[in-house]
Amino acid sequence: MQRVLVIGPCGAGKSTLSAVLGKKLSLPVFHMDQLNWRPGWIESSNDEIRAKLADIVTTDRWLIDGNYGGTLAVRLEHADNIVYLDYPISLCVMRLLRRIWKYRGQSRPDMTEGCPERFDLAFLFYLMRWNSGPRIRTEMQLKGHEAKIIRLHNPQELERWMDSL
Repeated sequence: MQRVLVIGPCGAGKSTLSAVLGKKLSLPVFHMDQLNWRPGWIESSNDEIRAKLADIVTTDRWLIDGNYGGTLAVRLEHADNIVYLDYPISLCVMRLLRRIWKYRGQSRPDMTEGCPERFDLAFLFYLMRWNSGPRIRTEMQLKGHEAKIIRLHNPQELERWMDSL
């Protein structure tokens, strides 16, 4: 595992897993949220994100977490492993709300400084509609990469998989 992509619904625990897995595998960790957001919740342009990713994915060793469908193809192409936290949305909603409460008013460790955690109803609705929209688009992009996917359906499967490494 040299070039690892961690994907899944919002609130699944991608960034938490990435921090632990990055240490375990001695891989540099990159968070798509940090690559995308500038202080004050200003989004980077697609060209800016693609340029940042081009510098990362062409290296020999990395772990990148986040979906960001517009840049998923280039990451899938270069990844040797894709860890897909394919968790129930009810669990992800609970975890998202817990994260919002825990980090309210401050930036998360995996987020750009100057982007304090906040409740965003549209983001919550995006997550609640994951299975009827974002999931379908993600699954379409995963076609052809099935051999690289490690699909985990719940935290217990994740724990067993991590213990096997």
